[in-house]
Amino acid sequence: MKGRILIVAGSDSGGGAGIQADIKAVTALGGFAMPAITALTAQNTVGVHGISDVPPEFVGQQMEVVLSDIGADCIKIGMLHRPDIIEVVCNMLDKFALGVPVVVDPVMVAKGGSSLLADDAMAALRTQMVPRATVLTPNLPEAEALTGRIAPALEDAEALAAALIDLGPQAVLLKGGHRDGADIMDLLMDASGKSQRFTSPRIETQHTHGTGCTLASAIACGIAQGLDMVDAVSRARDYVMKAIQTAPGYGSGHGPLNHAHTVKSG
Repeated sequence: MKGRILIVAGSDSGGGAGIQADIKAVTALGGFAMPAITALTAQNTVGVHGISDVPPEFVGQQMEVVLSDIGADCIKIGMLHRPDIIEVVCNMLDKFALGVPVVVDPVMVAKGGSSLLADDAMAALRTQMVPRATVLTPNLPEAEALTGRIAPALEDAEALAAALIDLGPQAVLLKGGHRDGADIMDLLMDASGKSQRFTSPRIETQHTHGTGCTLASAIACGIAQGLDMVDAVSRARDYVMKAIQTAPGYGSGHGPLNHAHTVKSG
């Protein structure tokens, strides 16, 4: 087991996304996952049926006790939901994790369409959390919401990624799964404007619940284990693609991935 990853995110009672997906992905890739839970959701493959927030001071306490004792080689940020949660998480990063790489997955909407970010939290996410990101991992709708730009076409990807870089992260992985087409193109861009494209065939399936959480945590695990950004993204994408291909088919809606495929393959 190599790499300590602190995961700050919400819980998914259906087990497909959120903290549950994060822990499974990090464990499958040989890392050590430590969860600081920001919210509880009553959720299944059909949608989110309820959200119960964790008090901000307790979110901060979870982070503080882990970072001051065990430490972290990388931190993954997922669902934050409210501006006061964002504020306390940023304070904990500044106080206990200066210099630790941070993967920020700007979770806004669940796969079933339910909002996971309060209306008044967008500004805090954009101005406080995004600039702290070593790598930001938005999908297309999240990127458009953060930048205020509508950029659905493949040829818009470079400009949209550059607009995200202008918000302050060191790098952006702009995910392309929401675009139409037989292939999915994810674009990695750093603060210098250097970019690299990752392309893979689209898998036609409804069992994609938790792909964003899983990808971000897999990237965080790679960074924690000493991989450079390109290699961390490449390994994470391969892991997610195989997890989709071997999904168990649970539920009547957007089902979970097979996070354990790496473990099963030995």
